Amino acid sequence: MVHHFYLECSWNGGRNSTGVIKTGALESTISIPSEMNGPGKGTNPDEMLLGAAATCFVITYAAMLERANIEKVSLTLSSEAKVDVTNNVFTFKEIIHRPIVTLKKQSDQERAEKIAHQAEKSCMISRALAGNVNMVVEPVVQLAN
Repeated sequence: MVHHFYLECSWNGGRNSTGVIKTGALESTISIPSEMNGPGKGTNPDEMLLGAAATCFVITYAAMLERANIEKVSLTLSSEAKVDVTNNVFTFKEIIHRPIVTLKKQSDQERAEKIAHQAEKSCMISRALAGNVNMVVEPVVQLAN
């Protein structure tokens, strides 16, 4: 079975202009980020790629914890992207996921940490980026008070 996803985009000018994307429930203004001497309006490809990787990872991680019957109290994630700019060549170098999962049982801690690393390797977006972007997972697994 093949699933199809669609995106519509309009762009109103040159490099330092803005556009609008629409896909599913997402609608956003887009432009080059201010860090790259763009207008910094709305979101940008760097944030969108980071967002795709982060949401895929956290959903995969949550599903894998559930399948392993690991009860969690909470799961949060912060992710970071590193983009290198050398000689005006932009290269997406690395994505670091830092999940924090709070568990009910101490006996699940080691498995939850292993599953975090497995989730990164299982995520569809991580697999699509494999060989091009270094993917790192730095999980924090803790017990509920």
